Amino acid sequence: MPPYDDWNNIDDEEDELQDSSFLDSKRDVILFCIDCSPSMLATHDDPTYEDLQSSHLYTALESAVQIQKKKVIVGPADSVGILFFNTEGSGVGSEIKQGNYIYQHITPTSAPKIQELMQLLEAAREDPTLLAREFPPLAEGTRVPMGDVFTSCNWVLRDEAPKTASKRVFLITDCDDPHQGVERLLVPAKTTLVDLTQAGVTVEPFFISDPARPFDPSKFYTSILLPAHIDEGEDDADAGLPDRLSITRIDDLLAQMRFHEVPKRALFSITMSFPPSSAKGSKDGEGMKIGIKGYGLVTEQKKGSYKYFVDLGDVMVPAAVRSVYLDEDQQAPVPRSEMLFGMSLGATAAAADDEDEEGDGSAGHTRTVPAGSRPYFTAEDVRDFRTLGLEPGIRLLGFKDASELRFEDQVKHSLFLYPDEMSYAGSKRTFTALLRSMVAKNKIGLALAITRRNSAPIFCALLPQREEAEEGSGGWGEPGGFHLIPLPFADDLRAAPVEKGCRAGEETRAAAAAWIGKLCVKNGSYPPDSYPNPSLAYHNAQLEASAFSEEFDPEAFEDLTLPKIDVMHKRAGPLLKEWKLALMKDEAASQVIETTTTGTKRKVAATDVDVDESEIRSKYEDGTLSKDFLKSKSQPVSGKKGELIERIAEWLDSHP
Repeated sequence: MPPYDDWNNIDDEEDELQDSSFLDSKRDVILFCIDCSPSMLATHDDPTYEDLQSSHLYTALESAVQIQKKKVIVGPADSVGILFFNTEGSGVGSEIKQGNYIYQHITPTSAPKIQELMQLLEAAREDPTLLAREFPPLAEGTRVPMGDVFTSCNWVLRDEAPKTASKRVFLITDCDDPHQGVERLLVPAKTTLVDLTQAGVTVEPFFISDPARPFDPSKFYTSILLPAHIDEGEDDADAGLPDRLSITRIDDLLAQMRFHEVPKRALFSITMSFPPSSAKGSKDGEGMKIGIKGYGLVTEQKKGSYKYFVDLGDVMVPAAVRSVYLDEDQQAPVPRSEMLFGMSLGATAAAADDEDEEGDGSAGHTRTVPAGSRPYFTAEDVRDFRTLGLEPGIRLLGFKDASELRFEDQVKHSLFLYPDEMSYAGSKRTFTALLRSMVAKNKIGLALAITRRNSAPIFCALLPQREEAEEGSGGWGEPGGFHLIPLPFADDLRAAPVEKGCRAGEETRAAAAAWIGKLCVKNGSYPPDSYPNPSLAYHNAQLEASAFSEEFDPEAFEDLTLPKIDVMHKRAGPLLKEWKLALMKDEAASQVIETTTTGTKRKVAATDVDVDESEIRSKYEDGTLSKDFLKSKSQPVSGKKGELIERIAEWLDSHP
């Protein structure tokens, strides 16, 4: 919608949806749950450094260090903890099951705690048996049931993690059959995992695989760690975990954790209401409601804002910035509830502003404003102007054929909607039924959406998306849900300046298709997490080195977005040359498209103006000639209008 004026901009805690700064307020909690079995502690040759020994436990701890070092920069309010299982170390009190040990409690990330873990890894690098002595494994053939592991994770997150934070468990193990075929331990593992999931915790598995002993998730984990589909009541017996979860080295582990490092924070959690029906049970004209969460598909990640710190001697504390409005007469802070908003209406209103105005100024009462005086509004009034008095939510208005949604209707990026079972029971089932029905009938929905309390209502289209599994991996290709597409107003659409286009010839298109096919991304997908913003990554690398008192080497920084020119020339060098030759022969490549865009006039050279003589002759007959024709023919343009006409007539007579 068109922007509002400055007079109704309210400093509210709930900003517009376009301001993504509110995402920083929700914390993220990661609990590393690492297996300490003898196979994890077994030493082997380091794949990166010669003459050094390493172990799977060392690899897992090193990955935890790398994730925490990034969290210090990009998420200083996030918390990280480390829990070991299958070890003789015992937890605190009765809140932790036997065989589990909390090495690092869930606390906000800080440089001293990370440096303590880094010192442990440096000592383990010199003495490969140090980790086995610090975290001794259980007796051979004895393992902790996975039900006890999930229960311990649930208790730790319940007691130490913030209530409103997003909680995740990074499960790292190399044992594909922890129960060794004991069926009676499978049901408790499923039950405790369900309890963990219902508490709002997501389990992200990372399976370490060896070339000599590949990890087979189908032995145990496939039956309990199934993908969370939105469809209920379906048979998931044949579903499996993706093969990409099996990793072999630290680089693979960090590459997989990079995809799971940033939590999927919901932009909003609101309700979706359906129109009231004539059926019984619908009262006060209200229809059925379900819970909805909205996620942003495209978000630009930016550098963090500068902060001020207060030196307290032994620690630096960030200074809290707070805006306070002062009364000039009383020199005292003015409560926000007593502040009024108004517009500047010129000198007449400014003179009348000096007069005393009666009225309590409270919301919900009619205030009479004298003629020529300035009207004032409370914060609640201004909020009602913006929201039209509606509460946040998505109101389904009706349905239309999917063919009526045009490409140019999407002028802003869409949001993705997913059911929220925690708000209203049955939301998942109702959401799925609506999605299936709209996909089957090839329909789209029309809705009125208010995503946040201080945002304006917008008309949107609900585009259904069927869930599609990724071929060959057992994972998700496209999740099921709705795309919430803000529809444009009439003044948001502009006519395209190009009236006609030029198309390349068949030979040119065939030559281009040849080299494009050689340079396509593998599997036909582009993972954005694998190519971070180089400017932002360089900035974070410098901050990370400064936070841990390390020396930053600019030459060691790797820009993953740079094209691999040597590989490109090796794959498609000759094809690129053929395409260039075909492009030089194609006449369409040298054509210039005329546009109807009007802009600032510029002075042009005499040879740069191309004027149609037939058009000039017709204008000559009508008497509407201008100086452009004389400029195009290198003729003088000085003199009166009559002289210009005579000069043009002489040129036309001499050039029949």
